[in-house]
Amino acid sequence: MGGYNRSPPLHGPTMPDLPTRRAFLHAAAALAAAHGAVAKAAVPALPSTPAAPDDDAYWRKVADHYEVSPDFINLENAYYGIMSKPVSEDFKRNIDLLNRDNSRYLRREFDRDGIEAIRVQLAQHLGAPVEEIAITRGATESLQNLISNYKPLKPGDTILHADLDYDAMIYAINDLAERRGARVGVIRIPEPATRQAVLDAYEQALRDHPRVRLLLLTHISHRTGLVFPVDEITRMAKQRGVDVILDIAQSWGQIDFRVSELQADFIGGNLHKWIGAPLGLGFIYVRKARLADIGVHLGDRDYPATDIRSRVHSGTLNAASIMTIPKALQMHAQIGAAAKGARLRHLRDYWVRQVRGLDKVEILTPDTPGMYGAVTSFRIKGLTKPEQNNALVARLMDEFGIFTVARHGPVGGSCVRVTPALFARTAQLDQLVAALRKLAV
Repeated sequence: MGGYNRSPPLHGPTMPDLPTRRAFLHAAAALAAAHGAVAKAAVPALPSTPAAPDDDAYWRKVADHYEVSPDFINLENAYYGIMSKPVSEDFKRNIDLLNRDNSRYLRREFDRDGIEAIRVQLAQHLGAPVEEIAITRGATESLQNLISNYKPLKPGDTILHADLDYDAMIYAINDLAERRGARVGVIRIPEPATRQAVLDAYEQALRDHPRVRLLLLTHISHRTGLVFPVDEITRMAKQRGVDVILDIAQSWGQIDFRVSELQADFIGGNLHKWIGAPLGLGFIYVRKARLADIGVHLGDRDYPATDIRSRVHSGTLNAASIMTIPKALQMHAQIGAAAKGARLRHLRDYWVRQVRGLDKVEILTPDTPGMYGAVTSFRIKGLTKPEQNNALVARLMDEFGIFTVARHGPVGGSCVRVTPALFARTAQLDQLVAALRKLAV
């Protein structure tokens, strides 16, 4: 058995537009029932009217959907997003179902019909035709496959990436360049980052490298939380005949958009960060007209070269995780992407505004609307080395019970990343502010 993408193609019209919330939830419930994973209790209802981002009473109800450790304050939620209770319960039921019915269920139900129904639903949520997406183990696998199998690159061409891009993607870029006899150019994102400064940096890099063929672009940087103006950068690249591979690992589920709106022909994303699905899930997107420019992955023959599913072959994966995607999408849709994003930005603003006035604290992410989400990194002036920021992270945890993570690579030096999730309380952010006031002396 070849794994999660091994079902026959679905025939009939595609549905690129996001369905109504009622239709979406109805489809999710029907799919869960078809999988034999009927919930013991429905997802607790939340008010249908979108909540204001500062409506703490409403967001406490949302927070109650998550089981969070009381032993520390978790402000490191950009690594992966914990499952809500309904999603976790569904995941456990799916594990039990697979453990009980084993290969018979996988071969006769899941591989035959179940996985394709989930792929259709995911495509609807992404706002893309189903033939343009495939399920993967995560954004890293998706983007590595896109990069390593990118066919148009020729000897002497240049690939560009930024210093704020993800490490594994940079590794793949370097490997591709070495195999094809191409060059690599690095774009240094200035600090402080403004929209115009970022656009200028990309425009300058494109001018300085006349043989650029491929650009790696990140929607939200995992290092600083900077939201890049991807629409403008992608148009800028395309005007010069440069292809863009877009990393939306941090943005999908945190920002309200559809992949068809992003202009990029090649995209990789996650389901286990801001959608809240089990770990090890993502998707690859290739615009149909460009599929031939991404080579078949490792000679796959389970699907024809005209099928995007031939661009990823991961073997047999955790089917229980894939079976849980509909419940995660249901929960995400119930809260609403726009409402979720607004709440996350509110939580970010809550602590950032209190520490911007501290002389020794540098906030690396701008307050400009559209240039930040939940993720924001800070640096204490003078502490620019990795070991210094690792030590600062340790102090925040050991002395204040606040869990964060150090990030390295920005042009100004290492930093500490702070990422609240929907279950974060403003009182916990007050504790972060108090800790920084003591540490930044």
